[in-house]
Amino acid sequence: MLQDRYRPNFHFTPQQQWMNDPNGLVYFQGEYHLFYQYHPDGTTWGPMHWGHAISKDLVSWDHMPVALEPDEHGYIFSGSAVVDWEDTSGFFGGGAGLVAIFTHHDNAGENGSVRERQSLAYSSDSGRTWTKYSGNPVLADTRFPDFRDPKVFWHTKSKRWIMILASGQTVSIYHSPNLKEWTFASQFGEGEGSHIGVWECPDLFELPVDGDPSHTKWVMLVSIGNAPEYPEGSRTQYFIGQFNGTEFKNDDAAESVRWLDGGRDNYAGVSWSDLPAEDGRRIYIGWLSNWKYAQVTPTEGWRSAMTLPRTLGLRSRANRILLVQRPVQELDQWKTDTMQWNDLLIEPGYNPLSGLALTSFMLEAEFELQTATEFGFKVRTSKEYETVVGYLAEAQELFVDRTQSGKTDFHTDFPGRHAVEAEAVDGRLVLRIWVDRCSVEVFAGEGEAVITDLLFPIDEQPGLAVYAKHGNVRLASLSISSIFV
Repeated sequence: MLQDRYRPNFHFTPQQQWMNDPNGLVYFQGEYHLFYQYHPDGTTWGPMHWGHAISKDLVSWDHMPVALEPDEHGYIFSGSAVVDWEDTSGFFGGGAGLVAIFTHHDNAGENGSVRERQSLAYSSDSGRTWTKYSGNPVLADTRFPDFRDPKVFWHTKSKRWIMILASGQTVSIYHSPNLKEWTFASQFGEGEGSHIGVWECPDLFELPVDGDPSHTKWVMLVSIGNAPEYPEGSRTQYFIGQFNGTEFKNDDAAESVRWLDGGRDNYAGVSWSDLPAEDGRRIYIGWLSNWKYAQVTPTEGWRSAMTLPRTLGLRSRANRILLVQRPVQELDQWKTDTMQWNDLLIEPGYNPLSGLALTSFMLEAEFELQTATEFGFKVRTSKEYETVVGYLAEAQELFVDRTQSGKTDFHTDFPGRHAVEAEAVDGRLVLRIWVDRCSVEVFAGEGEAVITDLLFPIDEQPGLAVYAKHGNVRLASLSISSIFV
């Protein structure tokens, strides 16, 4: 059946119906919680609920009942969740519990205009059931019709809760002692970065640079909504700078724009809160879609997936600090049937992978540049179709071309070629490519260049090729593993 053909093997999807943004990402008592924007009555966007799933390893998920449903205050839009360890909220009788902070959305503003306000819910049973706070909403500002997606965290130095919230084409920062009463601190974004769409789904967190805990920077993620005049659709930018508990200051020139992903299908991503200090990771997941065509993708009975969960880090490169992404190590335990090749000279017309048939797999390759002007892989191929993951040596450009990937006619902006700069260090390029039944995710180097794209093969299209154009390239090493969860 069509719905089975596109259902991923190792990416999260709802059991049925519509899903978009990840919400309420929190770790508590050995469990990762993933909430998400959910419409239980259709496969397109509708009255928003919070769907819910729980995992021990970020890969295999147990579906839970809907956590939050619309009420007298409106739909349940995006937000976050935290562990209230010290019971600052008073919800837990002195113990610890989970608090969700989310946007209530309705059309009860002046003359029926959009109204968005922030509200709370809490759980005393490890996220199994939720009670909405009787004092909702806890934060409103009538200046902004777009006033949503609160991301909350505990700021140790100032000993208070911080909320970063999307407010039109800026983000607003608030602080609170108890999650219930919020004080405005500052606003960021006027004239900074890209403003080609409404700002959404912000996140703010601190990371060490090159793994050095004495040298840290703050990272701000801001997703940008789809604007009709831009073919890229919805996408995510990031800023690197300083945060003192009240204000964020961008290290870059105001007009500088850093994109999180060179592909089309990584949006609204945020990070998990309350990972144990001994873990030390900042783990992120995004919505594997794009508002350009999200509601018309050719699945049946369910719609949308999440990206692979990724560990985020900061790496210095030529006096510049970059955000890097690597799929979480927990995925490795699901690899099977690993094959290995070493020291192959790839010339035009030579494909040592011609006998393989794979639809859900991971490959890791290290190329040594030679004379080829272009090289890479073709995945999910058949006689008629292919998706190209390629590299232009002179331009140092990594790209995914899904023009001939399979079913592309459901939206004019879906087929295309998506590229990002990727440096070959000392003449070598490492590629890690994760291919599932409806997606490809490409990570170059240490994860400083990333492309995430949906694919919809028309048939199985299990072929795989390595290729070179106008010369040869040395494939120093290649490993390929099937992945089934």
